[in-house]
Parts: sequence; C-alpha cells; structure tokens
Amino acid sequence: MTHHDKQDLALDSIHPPCQSACPVHQGVRDYLLAIATGDFDHALAIIKETNPLPFVCGTICAHHCEEECRRNDVDKPPSIRGLKRFALENGKARVQPPADDPDLKGKVAVIGAGPAGLTAAFDLARRGAEVTVFDREESAGGAVRHYIPLYRLPDQAIDQDVDEIAEQGVEFKFGVELGKDITLKQLEEEGYKSILLALGLPVSRGLDIPGAEGEGVLYALPFLKAVKREGFKFEGNPTVVVIGGGNVAMDVARSALRAGAAKVKLSCLECDDEMPAFEWELEEAKEEGVEFNTSRGPDAIVREDGTIAALEVVECTAVFDEQGRFSPQLNVDHREALEGDIVIFAIGQAGDSEPLKDEIEIDDRGRVVFNPNKMTTSRKGVFSCGEMITGPGSAVQAMGNGRLAARAVAAYLKDEDFDSARIEYEEKPVLDKLDDKVAAEVYPMERYEIPMISPEERVRHFKQAELGYDVDTALCEARRCLTCAAGAVQDEDLCVHCLTCVRVCPYDVPVVSEESKVVVRNEQCQACGLCISYCPVYAISFRSPYVESAVEKIEPVVEKMLANRNGDPSVLAITCSYGAFARPEFVNKEYKNIGVVRFPCVAKLDTAHLLTAIEAGADKVVVVGCSEDDKFDCQYKDVSYWSERKVVHTGDLLAMLGMEREDVAYTEIAGDDIGKFEELVAQALVKTEPEEEA
Repeated sequence: MTHHDKQDLALDSIHPPCQSACPVHQGVRDYLLAIATGDFDHALAIIKETNPLPFVCGTICAHHCEEECRRNDVDKPPSIRGLKRFALENGKARVQPPADDPDLKGKVAVIGAGPAGLTAAFDLARRGAEVTVFDREESAGGAVRHYIPLYRLPDQAIDQDVDEIAEQGVEFKFGVELGKDITLKQLEEEGYKSILLALGLPVSRGLDIPGAEGEGVLYALPFLKAVKREGFKFEGNPTVVVIGGGNVAMDVARSALRAGAAKVKLSCLECDDEMPAFEWELEEAKEEGVEFNTSRGPDAIVREDGTIAALEVVECTAVFDEQGRFSPQLNVDHREALEGDIVIFAIGQAGDSEPLKDEIEIDDRGRVVFNPNKMTTSRKGVFSCGEMITGPGSAVQAMGNGRLAARAVAAYLKDEDFDSARIEYEEKPVLDKLDDKVAAEVYPMERYEIPMISPEERVRHFKQAELGYDVDTALCEARRCLTCAAGAVQDEDLCVHCLTCVRVCPYDVPVVSEESKVVVRNEQCQACGLCISYCPVYAISFRSPYVESAVEKIEPVVEKMLANRNGDPSVLAITCSYGAFARPEFVNKEYKNIGVVRFPCVAKLDTAHLLTAIEAGADKVVVVGCSEDDKFDCQYKDVSYWSERKVVHTGDLLAMLGMEREDVAYTEIAGDDIGKFEELVAQALVKTEPEEEA
C-alpha cells in the first residue's frame, strides 16, 4: 500500500460535520450535490439509503445538521430540510430491497410505531429479522402522526414512509395495547426472541396550582390530538392562555388560533433568549399573532363562578441554578393577570410505565430501569429506545436512538457483545472547522428560506404552511453547500513542492510548512478543483469521484455523436453542472450535432480531458462556463480566468501538432440564455479572421 493509499483510507473516516451531526448520519453533502447538479433521482436514492422516514424528515426535521454546517463560518447554512423535501417531491427512487445475504434470524416485536420504533423495525427487517410492530392506535407514526399539527405535517407524508417500511417485510398490528391486549410474557411465549419498547412520552404534564381542576383546563397532547384527528373547534372564539415555551407549546398556540381562538397568549418561565422552542417555531408563532409573556411563572388559575377569568403569573427571575439545574426563582411580589377563557398546559410530557409493572423493573419515579450502554431493561431480551428513555427531543433524534437500539437487538440475536458508548466514539465527528483565512475567501451567498403561505392566510386553515422550493431556487440553495471533505488529496510521494497549487488556489488551502514543504489541507479544501489540473506531476487528486465520473462520459458521448452524425461537424460541449445547466430541460435534452458532458464545474477540467475528446473523434470541443453576472451564483472563485487559460493552452498544443487551434473554444452562458445553447455554442466556434496590417 502506497502512502497515498494510506491517506485515502484515513480520509474515509472523515465525514462532513453535517453528516456527523445528523442522528441518522445522512449523506447530506452528497444529496445536496446531486440536487445542485440536477440529478434529483440520485439525491432521493441517497436519502433513502439511511433514512426510513424521509417524508417526515423532509417536512418537520429539526435539521441538527445545519447547526454544525461549516457554512456557518461564512454566512448561513443551506436549508437542508427544505432541499430534502424538494428531492422527495421531484425525485424518483424507492428504498432498495434488503440484502440477499441477511445476517439475522428470529422474531422481533417492536412496541410503539413512533419514529424510534419505526426506524428500529426498518433496520432489523432489512437485516433479515421477522419484525412485527404493535401499536395501540389505528395507524403508525406515534407522536408525529397524532400530535404534530397538519399545517406542519400532512398525513400523506407519514403514509408514504410507512408504506415503504412495510415493503421491507415489517408487519403492523394496530389497536393492540401493551398491558391490556398483550404482555411481554405472552410475546415471549409466541416465539419472539427479542422485544423492543418504543413507547414514547404519551402523558401531558400539568401543574398543581389553585384553579387547575375544572372546566376550561386542557392538556397539550390530548388537545393537539383532538384538533388533528377529531377536528376539534372552540366555541365562542375564546381567549386561550398557553403555559409553556417549548416546541409543543408553539404547536398548541398555533393550533388554538386555527381552532377558533380569538386571541392566544403564551406564558413561560424562560426569558426570550432561553425559550427551548426552535427559533423558527418562535418566529412563525409571533408572525401569526401569538402574544408572548416571558419570564413569568404560573401561580393560579383565577375563576369567577367556576369559569376561568385569567391566569395569575409571577415574575421568574431565574429558571436554572448555578449548576444549571432546573430551579425556578420566583418574585411573588410582582404579579399580573393574563385574562383568558381557556388554559392549556404545555409544559412537558412523561412516559406511562403502568403497562410494564410486574414485568420489568420500574424505579421510584415511574421510569423504566435502563442500561444505556446495552440499551437493555431488567428483563432478558427486552430492549428500549426513543423518548421513553432519552426524554423529549426531536423526531430525528428518536430515530437515531431507534437505530442504536436496532444494533443492540441485532447483537443480541447473534449472541455478540454490544456497547453503545463504543459506537458513539466511532461516529464522533473528526473534521475540523474552517480556518478563518479560508472562510474569509469563500463567497457569501444568500440563503433562500423555504417559501411559506402568508401568516394572515395560514391561520385560517390547517393546510401545509410551507410551500417548498421551485427548481431554480433549489438549484441555487443546494449550490451553497461547501462539499466538505470531498476535495483535494495530496500524494506526498509524488509532490515536488513546486508551489503551483499555492499559486493557483483561491482559498489559501495549500500552505508551506516550516520544513518548506507544501501541505494541501484536505479538511479545508473547497473542492473547486483548480489545483488538480495545474499540478505538473499530478500529485493531487480528488477524494470524491466527481471528476472521474465526468471524464468517463467523454468517449461514450463522442462515440454516440459519431454514430449519428449527418455530415455536420461533431461538437462536444463540456459544460458546468450547476445552475441552469442542472435544469431538467437542459439535463434531459439531446442536440442534433452537439454532445454534452457536464463537469462538476469546468474548473475541474484538465487539458488532458480536452485532448481525450479530440482523440476520440470530436471535431470541435467547446468548454461552456457560467456567466459571472448570472442569477445562479457560482460558489467558486477565479473559474473563468483559469478555465479559459486551459482552453488556450490546449489550442496551443493542437497547433503544435499541426491541428486547428480553433478546434477548442471557451464561452460562458448565463442562465437566462440557456435556451439559446446551440446558437451560442456555434458562435463560440466561429473563427475570427486576423485584421490585415495597415
């Protein structure tokens, strides 16, 4: 194994921060690249490789990937969730069939059809286990099905995911309640070798304050379920006071508006900066008119003749103590009344251990006794996962925990050791953040937020509030990805430290060490590819196969042109893959005498690639780049300058060989002119006669 091989092998362990941060470790970089280059089918296929609930995630995912995105060092991260939804709506790909050589045998029961249980069931079934999912409801989805409002998550999204999970061989049994219709003992007697508990947190918490008992007091989860599943509406347009500052509280407040509340007031302990709800949830609630009353603790529900008149609150001066523990400090001398007719508690959820009593060990707080390293309960062969053991979190976090539990169950079925701590260490992010100097050289590019129905319109109904991206917007937004860890790899055995890459790189990625040697920092590379073709000894290659995939298409495209030629010169156009060149109408179009090979930016084009096209039989080769004033912003710097120089150099080589210098040409086409592609390519090939000397 050469030094270069060793380096490649080491780099295989480097994942972009987005992929490391994703609880199910989606190949975010690769599916964003597929979208940006117009291959929507491939983007969807990549998503479905690792995500059993892509429609759910494309609609409501908390996109933890964006928090770690290195684009944050420049401006804002790409809208990864919005782009996932775009791939789902525009791509065609099914989940690939399970492997032909399954490694698991035996029956597995999964109790609970929420995100954690569904993910575990999917993973185990694909490895050969006979998986049955039991749920007390009449449909799968758990909390995302029954509590997340329709304006955020339509039922059709869940249905599509569940259908594909069933296609993997997962059997569903609905209307079956643990502790009532089945027990763990019965399942064991029926031949289930392992049981996975994924019961979630189905119980809404309340507060024991004066006035909390009686008419007009509601609880978050039953309220959300009644609104979503039963079409609940308020009578008389009441003023509703919601207690809580988390994501569920935002769902309750916004659902209350849609269910007929004249006014919704929200009260929470946290100050504005401490509220646990996601930032976008807070913004959308405020846009819709929810009144925020922060740093206030509920003290009593005031009633007049049994009817709610107000929620009495006191000032909250601190939510946590010096050790970061939940310990609200209240100033009872500062009181006020929030007038209202209905009060809804949205202060958290709890598990329900009642169905498990006498079957597994429960602690004095009613929680399942659980070994997080083994994912096991006190009963042999019975595992647990999801929010019932992690506490409240996002759907995708529950999915990640379900995937971890599936690995634990698989190890148990194979009589192998399992330690979740070891797995978490293996998946620890290893890619450094962007160097400040590199980040300063990256072009800032405006983030395209997901379009939404106006606040005034969306509060009138439960139709999905987000509209999703159109093609051009998705292409622009996906283009903002920095393709981290996909770029230049240096072969130190070949490198002669000539400084060419240092001179060419627009991002200061290659640096000179104290030993006067060039070091190409792959973890900082922006994947423009300029250094590859300008390295005189080919000591730099790409970690990802973007370039090779494009080069492999040159000869077949030329051969096809030659087979179909009708007397006119055969022209090979080597274009960019981004922007207008990624539009479906361009990607799918065939031209009479022009063959097209799209490169992942013409900056990655080598002189040798142009000569390959000529050698294969192309009469003319035109390199087509993007216009710098195009609405499809190019992420890379200096592309036009260096790409045109390569074409000129190729022309010089052709002239030295006795061929026509003008057989190769360079041009640029703006996105709005892509419909004139044939005409503009022809214009680029027109010879300019030298002016006669006076």
